[in-house]
This record gives sequence, structure tokens and C-alpha cells, in this order.
Amino acid sequence: MVAMAAVVLSVILVAVLVAGEKSGRMALRAPAKIAASAVFVAVGVARYSSGHPYDAWLVLGLVLGAIGDVLLLLPRGFLAGLVVFLLGHAAYIVAFHTLAPIHSWPLGFLAPVVIVSGVASNLLWAHLGKLRWAVLGYVTVISIMVWGAAGTVAAGDRAGWMRLAGAVCFYASDLLVARNRFVKKTFNNRAWGLPLYYAGQLILAFTVGRMSR
Repeated sequence: MVAMAAVVLSVILVAVLVAGEKSGRMALRAPAKIAASAVFVAVGVARYSSGHPYDAWLVLGLVLGAIGDVLLLLPRGFLAGLVVFLLGHAAYIVAFHTLAPIHSWPLGFLAPVVIVSGVASNLLWAHLGKLRWAVLGYVTVISIMVWGAAGTVAAGDRAGWMRLAGAVCFYASDLLVARNRFVKKTFNNRAWGLPLYYAGQLILAFTVGRMSR
């Protein structure tokens, strides 16, 4: 019941956030975004168990994601938000490593991620200006994050597919953020990107406490 309530609340808040994005009303966007981020952090914290380091690293990633969300609401918060999200992805990579060591992640799972990231980077490159290398570094880190989630699937972890689904949603939302920021600012980027982001974070939050022992 608690899990269902969290999902329903998140759906409502994200719907309000998307409506705020469409209307351009900060008074609607800001509270909805902060509250929606608080939901996935609350889920992670509620499920936290000190018995496995995965929990600590994953919750840290969730908290950093929520901080990044707040920073992106600020007029000049994009770069700071980018750094915080980068740290959040790094925390997820470490979390996945605690379940499946990096050296065990199958290279076959990395190939499709590299292809998609390569195509996306190529499309973005001409629009990035001075941020080219920063964005390229970010794309590299989120690609490794998705690979790490796939690594937990290969390791046979019982929640591996949940991690992979959450990581892919987060990855796709980041690409849409980049498209909106650097290529073409459209409502469709936000209409798809925001639900994907919050779905990804919420799915990852529900993996806390579910690792194989």
C-alpha cells in the first residue's frame, strides 16, 4: 500500500510539473518538482538497510539527484546541477559495483550503449560550444551507469532488471535534457523527459533493500 501510494503521488506530482512546464508557471513547476524528487528520496530512505553497501550508495545517488533537480530550477544552476548529477551517477556506478564487480560486466552489454551514446554525442557536438568536453564526460559516465545496471542483470541479481529499467529511463531523460538545452527547446522534450526521469529514479529507489544476499 505504501509503495502504491508513492507511485500514485509521484504520477500526480509529475503531471502537475509537466503542466507547469507547458504553461511556464514557475509557481507550479518548482513545488511540484521538489515534491516529486522528495518522493523518490523518501522511498529510498524508507527501504534503506545498513546490511549492504548497495543501499547506502543508491540512496546517496537519489539524494544527489534531488539536489540536482533543485539546482536546475535556478537561473544559473545548470552547470552546478550537471556536476551534482554526475556525482549521483557515479554513486549508482559504485552501488552496482557492490553487487557485480566492474571487471565482470559483460562487454556485450556495453556495445549498444556506446552506439547510442556515440550517435547522441555526434548530434549534440556542434551545439555544445565550450561545454563540449564536459557534456562528453557526462555522457560517458551515464553510459557506464547503464552498463553497470546491465552488469547486475548478468550477475543474476534478483532486482537486476529493475535496475536496468531505471537506469535506461534516467539515461533517456538525460539525453532529452541535453537536446532541450543545446539543440532545440521544445515542450516535447520535457513532456517525455520528466516522466522518464522520475520513473527511472523511483524504480531505482525501489531496488533499495532488494539486492541478493
